[in-house]
Amino acid sequence: MKLIFLGVGEAFDENFPNNSHLVVSDKTNLLLDCGCTTPTQLWKFNNDQNLLDAIYISHLHGDHCFGLPALVMRMWEEGREKPITIISEEDIFERFLEFGYKGFLRKFKFKVNYKKAEPGKIIKFKELELSFAETKHSRKNLAIKISDGEKTICYSGDGMFTKETEKLYKDSDLVIHEAYLYNKKIIGHACITDLIKMAEKNNIKCLALTHINRNLRKELNKKNISSKKVKVIIPNSFEEYLL
Repeated sequence: MKLIFLGVGEAFDENFPNNSHLVVSDKTNLLLDCGCTTPTQLWKFNNDQNLLDAIYISHLHGDHCFGLPALVMRMWEEGREKPITIISEEDIFERFLEFGYKGFLRKFKFKVNYKKAEPGKIIKFKELELSFAETKHSRKNLAIKISDGEKTICYSGDGMFTKETEKLYKDSDLVIHEAYLYNKKIIGHACITDLIKMAEKNNIKCLALTHINRNLRKELNKKNISSKKVKVIIPNSFEEYLL
């Protein structure tokens, strides 16, 4: 598997696009979250209307889901006929599309399928196995674990890790986790120092820190962000991680 970091920013960062990533496996291209800035990031990377097989939405905050209407509308404009699957805790697609582009769904020549994500549930999608656990956030958010039978990628969405997500992340090859602050604890988000300790405890091979507060980013070179046990990276948009 390969992971492309499409966007690594928090909700209101003018320099770094919203937190969103593309999982590329042998048979499947899976988009993780689709915020306001995600469609343009994806199109810059690859504008093939048939690229995506599925889209995962971790929770219903705008920087994680408001890009959906624009993304699928361009698929329609470009003549997509291949079905696409949306995986999320709540079936939001039709409501979102009607709000953004009322009446267009009936014009689509491709089917939009829905699979419900739930904590503890396992979804088989092509060659991938997807599982979920709830983080601690201001709105219900499900972290996801993606396995191709050999390697595993986890993505937190938003929120502080929990006992359930630690179990989900354990022994993973790559965990992409929101890291809003450096060492300050606030409700609904994780901090870098706690994340490094969590990754060391759970034998995570690589920890990718994203969704970093826009003001903290200006001071990152002054902070100690390292571990003797875990590879810790702070990726930029369009960087790739090969598993």
